[in-house]
Amino acid sequence: MRTLGGRYRLVNRIGLGGMSEVWRGHDRVLDRPVAVKIMTPAVEGTLGETGVALVRAEARSAARLAHPNVASVHDFGTSPGAERDVPYIVMELVEGQTLSDHLAMGRLDWHIGVRVCAEVAAALAAAHAENVVHRDIKPANIMLTPAGAKVLDFGIAAVVGSPDPDPDGPVMGTPAYIAPERFEGLPATPAADMFALGTLLYHCLSGRLPWTARTHTELVTAQRFTDPEPLPHLGDLPPEVLDLVSRCLARDPGDRPTALVAALLLAEAVDARVYVPLRDLTPERPPVLSPWDERAASAPTSAAAPAASAPPSTATPTNHVGRHRAV
Repeated sequence: MRTLGGRYRLVNRIGLGGMSEVWRGHDRVLDRPVAVKIMTPAVEGTLGETGVALVRAEARSAARLAHPNVASVHDFGTSPGAERDVPYIVMELVEGQTLSDHLAMGRLDWHIGVRVCAEVAAALAAAHAENVVHRDIKPANIMLTPAGAKVLDFGIAAVVGSPDPDPDGPVMGTPAYIAPERFEGLPATPAADMFALGTLLYHCLSGRLPWTARTHTELVTAQRFTDPEPLPHLGDLPPEVLDLVSRCLARDPGDRPTALVAALLLAEAVDARVYVPLRDLTPERPPVLSPWDERAASAPTSAAAPAASAPPSTATPTNHVGRHRAV
């Protein structure tokens, strides 16, 4: 079996995308399973040193985020290739099913969907506190595990406000989850991630996307000029959650809430607990805390509260391994 860096033994491939492949591996030094993301030979040959820089940037973006709802990065390295070194990232091996797998079987119970999105919002709050925008929040990049939701794939993450590498090229991300201002050439900001979170929450609650369109052009036009289709009646769903969906999907980025506010509001709606960056809880920016948030915020730790476990799924058991997404 192939071994990278004299340490990481590749066992079997568990994900394949347009730019990279993900392998289940074994760390021979620490004797633990890991996931290893390697740039595909075709892409590596095309990008050369640029590809190494891209993978290194992804590793650094994710490695800055020590959060229970973010798949952690352990290492970065390069492996000798036929013509040049091939970059790789060693990550936490996340076991579970993607949110897209669950949504393929229908909408989630609203309690489950809100809890999952609370954890995703907490992960975004941590990223935004480090000046990082994910830029590709969507169901395929959310893994549901026994320990809670995990945000995967910071492959196209960027520093807040940084321009796209190719201003004349396509907008990076998945069209249905891209904020409308991004199609107008504006750089990615935390508000763009919040639009994606609103789309994700809408999808969890309804089982469909906010706008119906046959083409990307129709989708962009719909986002700019029409309101989302109404959500189905969900019984005792708190009105604050419905309001949050509407605010996240606002056309004006300035009207969208922060990830911190969304995380706390959604967690309170289902009496869950999430980690949030305490340095954001300043006198100039007072938090909206539930009683358990207030107790946790007074503790001398870097997190507001212990992470919540993912609720039981109404779908098949979450025992599938290595459904990491490769891009």
